[in-house]
Amino acid sequence: MTPQLTDNYMVTIAERLKSAYARIALAAKKHHRNERDVCLLAVSKTKPANFILAAYQQGHREFGESYVQEAVDKITQLANYSDIVWHFIGPIQSNKTAAVAEHFDWVQSIEREKIAKRLNEQRPTDKAPLKVLIQVNISLEAAKSGCHPDQLDSLAEYIQHCPNLELRGVMAIPAKTDDNLQQIQYFEQLRACFDRLKAQYPQIDTLSMGMSGDVEAAIAAGSTMVRIGTDIFGQRS
Repeated sequence: MTPQLTDNYMVTIAERLKSAYARIALAAKKHHRNERDVCLLAVSKTKPANFILAAYQQGHREFGESYVQEAVDKITQLANYSDIVWHFIGPIQSNKTAAVAEHFDWVQSIEREKIAKRLNEQRPTDKAPLKVLIQVNISLEAAKSGCHPDQLDSLAEYIQHCPNLELRGVMAIPAKTDDNLQQIQYFEQLRACFDRLKAQYPQIDTLSMGMSGDVEAAIAAGSTMVRIGTDIFGQRS
């Protein structure tokens, strides 16, 4: 059973969600883009199901999770809300692929063929193909998830031949930096990866980049999906 919402939580999340939408709209207008071309993914990892429900009741439907078991618990708890679109955005361990393949609508963090293979094999036959993004390690950090940009084309080709996966684009979490020019450079590099794939595969339409701290720069560079958590749900618990 979903926990009851307190009025304070509902009002706070509603206000923050409205503010996030306004921020996207302002950035889109500034850079001559249609705000409807930028999807807001509400990152709900570490937050309870009632927080998600508060955003849902404001009309929001796209939610991002990073921890498999925690996410599955919430997806099960909110199963009656069948129009929620669940995105997995965290690193995927081989022993977790079955749960991801079964419960999610999108996976944004494919970085190698082994994971793609397992997700393809484990996607239930009664579900639509799993929509996937390739995570690119655009800032080339040794400890950061994502494929090397040079491996993008071969991984995309592999996924393209997986009947239970639908390749839709790329995602990245660039290195944190206070250097605005460096930040823009990372985003432009990912945009170039996106454009390269889009020229080969007509279904490519999703460039997932930008978080609470860099939404404006990401939208300026062409992001079609920004991932915002803290600014909607508060600090991680």
